[in-house]
Amino acid sequence: MSNPSFALPLILLGLVTAVPGTAETYDTVEQLGEALFFDTNLSLNRTQSCATCHDPQYGFADPRETRAGRAVSLGDDGESLGDRNAPTASYAAFTPAFTQTESEVWVGGMFHDGREPDLEGQAGGPPLNPIEMGMPDKASVVERLREDPAYVAAFTSLWGTGVFEDTDQAYRAMTEAIAAFERTDVFAPFDSKYDRYLRGEYTLSADEELGRLLFFSEQFTNCNLCHQLKRSPIDPGETFSNYEYHNIGVPENLQVRGQNGVAVGHVDGGLFENPLVSDPSRRGQFKVPTLRNVAVTGPYMHNGVFDDLRTVVLFYNKYNTRSEARQINPETGATWNAPEYAPTLSVQELTHGPALDDQRIDALVAFMKTLTDARYEHLLER
Repeated sequence: MSNPSFALPLILLGLVTAVPGTAETYDTVEQLGEALFFDTNLSLNRTQSCATCHDPQYGFADPRETRAGRAVSLGDDGESLGDRNAPTASYAAFTPAFTQTESEVWVGGMFHDGREPDLEGQAGGPPLNPIEMGMPDKASVVERLREDPAYVAAFTSLWGTGVFEDTDQAYRAMTEAIAAFERTDVFAPFDSKYDRYLRGEYTLSADEELGRLLFFSEQFTNCNLCHQLKRSPIDPGETFSNYEYHNIGVPENLQVRGQNGVAVGHVDGGLFENPLVSDPSRRGQFKVPTLRNVAVTGPYMHNGVFDDLRTVVLFYNKYNTRSEARQINPETGATWNAPEYAPTLSVQELTHGPALDDQRIDALVAFMKTLTDARYEHLLER
C-alpha cells in the first residue's frame, strides 16, 4: 500500500485545481490515476468524476445535498439518485479480494455487496453506470481519454503503443491507474489521533480511553466482533472492519425511496445480488465498513438512513436493552422502523454484550472520532 515517493497532491491540499491535459505527460501510473480520479470528462455530460462522490476534502465520501438529503448520490444527469450510500474510498485498498473462507463466510470485495473483487473492478463501474457517470460503453470512455494528448502520451508510455488498439485493454489500463492512485498513502495516511496515540504522540481523553476499552472488549460491547481485523487491539494497521457480511436490521430509507423511483417496500438484497452468491440466506447482508473517518463520512448504513454517529450506536444498543426509551430513534422521535429484511438478521452478533448507558455510548462515539485522519479533524466541529 505505502508509496512514499508519491507526495500529497496539490489538488488534495486545495492549492490547485485538476486540469487534465495541461501537463505534457504523467510520469507514473499514480500521477495518471490522480488526474483520472478528478476528470469530469469521463462522464456523459462532463460534470462528474470519481472525486464527485468520493470528495478528498470530505473523507472521500459524498458531501453533496440532494432532494433526498445526503444519503445517496446524484448522477451526472442531474436527476438520477442512487439507492445506496457512497462509501468512503479512504482505506479501501486494504479490502481483501472477494472470496469465501473455509467456513463458508464471504469476505471482501468492493461496493456494499462485494460484486467487484478489487479496486480496479470498482473503478470501472461508475463510468458505465447509467445513474452515475452515465457513459454508454467502454468505447465511449476510451474516446474521451483519447481527446487528451497528455493521456495518450501517458497511456502509451506506461502500457505500450498499442494500448488504444484494444478498447478493453485501454479501459483496464484506466482502472489500473485509478486503483494505483487509490493505493497511495493519500487515501490511508494512518495519522489520526488513534494512530498518534499508538505511537505515543497523543494522550487519549478520559472519554476516548473509556471508548477504546469498551470497543475492544467483547464483555461490554459487540463492536469488535465485526470491526476488528487484526488480532492485537494495538496493531498500527487496524482498519476496523473484518470485511464480512451481515444483516443488522437496517430499516428502509423512506426519504430516499420517495425520491429515487425505487418502490417503497423493495428489498435491497445486498450480498445476494452479487452474481457469485446464490444462497438466499445471504439476502439483506452488507459488507462491514471500515470505521476509519467514520465520524466525518455520514450519513450511515448502506442506505444512509441515519444522520448521526450517536444514532448508530443507539441503534445497535436497542438489541441489548428492554428500556422503552432505547427503542426510540432520536432522529425521528418514533420507535425504530422495522428491518428492511428481517429473516437473515445476525442475531448472535447483535445481541452480544450488555446494554449501554449514556456515558458508555458517548465514550464509544468519542473513541470513533479519534479514527479521523488529521486533515479532516476540522470537520468534527460540524
